[in-house]
Amino acid sequence: MRTVVIFIFALVGACSTAPKDLLGPIELHQLKQQPHSEWFTAEYDNYNPFTKTTDQLKPLVQDIEITLFMGTWCADSQLQVPVFFRVLDAVDFEGDVSIIAVDKDKKTPSGSATLNGITHVPTFIFYKNGKEINRIVESPVHFLEEDMLAILSGAAYKHTYQE
Repeated sequence: MRTVVIFIFALVGACSTAPKDLLGPIELHQLKQQPHSEWFTAEYDNYNPFTKTTDQLKPLVQDIEITLFMGTWCADSQLQVPVFFRVLDAVDFEGDVSIIAVDKDKKTPSGSATLNGITHVPTFIFYKNGKEINRIVESPVHFLEEDMLAILSGAAYKHTYQE
């Protein structure tokens, strides 16, 4: 009987504290709500983008579309995604950002993660005129705004897993 009671408490505790992972297309406001707001708000508020870099980045974000694959369960996503949105706010980005949440196998119900070759999250894919320019995979090589500047300025850039 004691084992059953301990098991029930463990099960109830695990269920009540485990955050609900998001899956498929999501909206930014969902990351700003509980339970995700705990990590999103903290990382967003604590990051100060490099002004010199964001000033150079501002004119380059025109006509750019971005697709972001992330996992709400993923520590790298919990760190990089809020920073990314902080950078976008610093450059007054007004374009489209599609956010797609993946499961722990990096899959989505629609298959879009597989179609886009997602192997690590977060993955930030930058498009201009409907064509992929480049992507940042899992973590930036330097800082997000510096990697974005390299990509959008046409400089040579290889993401972390690119050979």
